[in-house]
Amino acid sequence: MKTILIVNPKGGCGKTTLSVNIAGYLANRGQKVALLDMDRQQSAALWVATRPEDLPPVRALKYNTEQDSSFDWMVVDSAAGLSGSNLAYSIINKANQIIVPITPSLFDLQASNDFLQALIEEKRVRNSHCRIGVVGMRIESRTRAAHALEFFLSDLDLPVLAYLRETQVYVNAAFEGKSLFDLPHHVAERELEQWAYLQHWLERD
Repeated sequence: MKTILIVNPKGGCGKTTLSVNIAGYLANRGQKVALLDMDRQQSAALWVATRPEDLPPVRALKYNTEQDSSFDWMVVDSAAGLSGSNLAYSIINKANQIIVPITPSLFDLQASNDFLQALIEEKRVRNSHCRIGVVGMRIESRTRAAHALEFFLSDLDLPVLAYLRETQVYVNAAFEGKSLFDLPHHVAERELEQWAYLQHWLERD
């Protein structure tokens, strides 16, 4: 089972939106997908509970319970405030891929800096057993905010996997327990284009 960890110590950066849409993408690819919701609000677990039965299934898992190895993928929606002192760091040591969503503000960039530095120094990452990428949330590409994020990441040598614009498509889909990948193509066509490189990165060996 491959594990994708969606993580940023700052709240409100789009971790849950990214988590449920990655889970939905993989499920629509015919993969067996589990979603582990570590956030106190349990929004991702609610999304799973709301998901219609006729859609590709995603199963909700609980933290600190025995994990079912029959899944192909586990997507982890981490809690805000994750730091080196948290038990949740054990998840980092099991992750195959780590995605850090970042929103376009000076404060969010600064708050993410120390955390990204710590991730890069993790033994599993340094030994190339885990890949890290960044997703710009609520950012249009080729904007000042996108350039600021790229400049911020230039010293860290981390790839930007996608710029996902702010849109009600994500909000409306989540209300129905759906991801972008469950919607008719014409409804989410522009958003799906923004996922192209991220999709490739997710399934790269």
